[in-house]
Amino acid sequence: MSGDERFGFVQLEFPWALGPPDGRYVLRRHAGEPAEHVLVLATLGAAERRRLGRRRSRPAPPEPAPTTVMVGRATVVDAGALADEQAAEAWMRAAADPDGDVVAAAVGVLNLAVHAHRLAAADPHVHEVSPAQALVVRVGHGLGEQVADGLWDHAVELEPRRPGQRERVGALDPQGRLAALLGARDAPLACEELALRSRLDLDRGREREAALQLQAALAAAQAELSAWAGVPGMAERLGELGRNSDELAPVAAAALQGALPAGGREVVVSAQERLESALRARVARTG
Repeated sequence: MSGDERFGFVQLEFPWALGPPDGRYVLRRHAGEPAEHVLVLATLGAAERRRLGRRRSRPAPPEPAPTTVMVGRATVVDAGALADEQAAEAWMRAAADPDGDVVAAAVGVLNLAVHAHRLAAADPHVHEVSPAQALVVRVGHGLGEQVADGLWDHAVELEPRRPGQRERVGALDPQGRLAALLGARDAPLACEELALRSRLDLDRGREREAALQLQAALAAAQAELSAWAGVPGMAERLGELGRNSDELAPVAAAALQGALPAGGREVVVSAQERLESALRARVARTG
């Protein structure tokens, strides 16, 4: 990015270290192509690193003060230069639009880096983020030399975005279900966890992984939900899941070869939604 050109950015802060080491990362769609985004990561408020080795225990007060947490800051810079001040103002309006997709797209870029770090570090505990988890969201623009260091000359903070209807999947009464699970009045199913994983992959655009994960989720669901076959409507849902599984099989086989076939995504989306509907029905009828 040229130091005398202007670029738009989205900056987000989360109450944890994001995973990838602090620094500046260039993201391209394909090797050799121009950069699409520059991602600047920084960890703020990190506690002083203590000497490695055996740590001594120490008395804890009865009402301990909250521990200072790390803050992970991500600045996602759009590598497309803004032509002039009018273009910068138009970009700001689009970025600040609560119904727009600029912030969501920036979170998607950050999640690409977090996901790549999870694979590179072979660490399953690294997790991706959502806009609703951010402590603060800023949008703005600045010269290339500024934004490349996570700085700017004009920015605004947006109102925190809370989980919307789309970030809801499966939860008819989450608090009641939580109490039932913890109180052993209900049991978690393997297919529920697998369905959440396939949903995450699908929402993040990892369609191959979603197809393969969903194949396992459907197999588990047909086995586990058979215990509720007597629940009104469940037998029909199990039949649907069986048909979805048959339709998904060639799509998952193609995914193993590197890409979904034409219409494959629609098959995955339909099967995912049918599975989530069946799981909601099971909870609603037995909760």
